[in-house]
Amino acid sequence: MSAATDTALGLTESTSVGARIAKTVIYSLLFIVFAGPLLALLVSSFNHVSDPTQLSIIPRSPTLDNFKIAFDHGVLKYLANSFFVVGFGLLLQVAVSVLAGYALARKIFPGMTLVMVAILATMMLPEEILALPLTLVLADVPLVHLNLMGTLAGMIVPLGAWAFSILVMTEFMKDVPRELEEAARIDGAGEFRIFAQIVLPLCKPALGVIGVFGFTMIWDQYLLPLLVATNSDSYTLPLALRTLRIDPIVTPGVVMAASLLALLPSVTVFLFFQRSFARGLTAGALKG
Repeated sequence: MSAATDTALGLTESTSVGARIAKTVIYSLLFIVFAGPLLALLVSSFNHVSDPTQLSIIPRSPTLDNFKIAFDHGVLKYLANSFFVVGFGLLLQVAVSVLAGYALARKIFPGMTLVMVAILATMMLPEEILALPLTLVLADVPLVHLNLMGTLAGMIVPLGAWAFSILVMTEFMKDVPRELEEAARIDGAGEFRIFAQIVLPLCKPALGVIGVFGFTMIWDQYLLPLLVATNSDSYTLPLALRTLRIDPIVTPGVVMAASLLALLPSVTVFLFFQRSFARGLTAGALKG
């Protein structure tokens, strides 16, 4: 005997045996499609793999040799470079985003519309178009005339302003009640105190969103390190994976081990900030 239940969308969901079997099969196929490559990456990192077409999700003779060889090829140094770039780059990006978002959301100034258009325009341009002018600017930074090519600072400075983070903070700060700001001014609070103690604490969900997205964006950067790095000492891990992949001595298992090290930080950050990330997305949806 079949039964039916109503879904959240008001549709009818069958709970018969056939429906449950069909759902189990579909969910299993989806799990294999999406989780299969990750499981193959995890298992292959601990297996002796000589042929990239023979990746398996079944552990066979587990070993740590792949990680040892990867460490011998300087993966730990590249990993440290990536953490340095993502650490300072994310701090700079969040600082610029909250300050720019506050100015765009709470202030009115000449040319405000042009600023918003310019910010949106940067999201529409492919990175390849910006590669040449970015290289020229980093080779001779205006006003200070510094050459940042071949340095980790050259990878950090361009990441300071990201249109996505600025827009998220701007839209979130627009919904902070202005009555709170006016009450604080009546009590004698200054501009910085209003920003730091009233507006910013109410934007913690948005900070979680731009923190997770910002970390992933910076960690996965490939083109920027490729443009800036002039020698292997300044390689980040995503860039180093290319050199490992084309090295005829390095086996696919070693590349998988290095890829696993490149994947873990993003997954860890997402899991750690999962609640804040979800609250930020939910708050944005409710405000919209």
